Amino acid sequence: MSIHIGAKSDQIAQTVLMPGDPYRARWAAETFLEGATLINDVRGMLGYTGSWKGHRVTIQGSGMGMPSLSIYANELIRDYDAQTLIRIGSCGGMQPHVAIRDVIIAMTASTITSPSSSFFKEFNFAACADYDLLSAAVAAAKAKGTKTHVGGIYSSDVFYAERPDIDEQMTRHGILGVEMEAAELYTLAARRNRRALAILTVSDHLQTGEALPSEDRERTFGDMVEIALEAAFT
Repeated sequence: MSIHIGAKSDQIAQTVLMPGDPYRARWAAETFLEGATLINDVRGMLGYTGSWKGHRVTIQGSGMGMPSLSIYANELIRDYDAQTLIRIGSCGGMQPHVAIRDVIIAMTASTITSPSSSFFKEFNFAACADYDLLSAAVAAAKAKGTKTHVGGIYSSDVFYAERPDIDEQMTRHGILGVEMEAAELYTLAARRNRRALAILTVSDHLQTGEALPSEDRERTFGDMVEIALEAAFT
């Protein structure tokens, strides 16, 4: 048991999928895992452990934003010895060729600031995914026939941003999408010598203004979860 996770020491698997939304964690566990059991509900941040094709998996909500993700990722690693952490979540598309419902596999995650920024002072750390996870996810996506993009994303520290100049520069430099957690996850994984990856479904688009209706999101996010599971155990 840790401060924010009420699971016993043997209830967390070494492979953890981390959606931001705790209800998405419940949906993914009930949909994809066998024998899924609720192992955490502290502060309503639901976590489940079950099995997928004989492999033990935990799906633990992380909350919104890098500070919240940092709490759960730190405790999963420090207190439960999690080895592989894969963010599964939504993002906003930033390139014309990236469409709603497409999947983005994040090779790098840029950010202005994160909870780890103070570690580096003036140094700009390049937060990147684990290569083996990345390549396995790309292979899984191709095998499924899922329309997928691989490249850099932007982890914003605010949801209601008022800096169109930043969006312009991100788009100009080929950033595929924007979300709020992956840069901190990648940095923590590097610091703790763990494997990390972010696999994201495009739920809205900054350029076109398109957005998935809320009732369509769970059905659309299934590919992303399956790709994450395949990548974790390839």
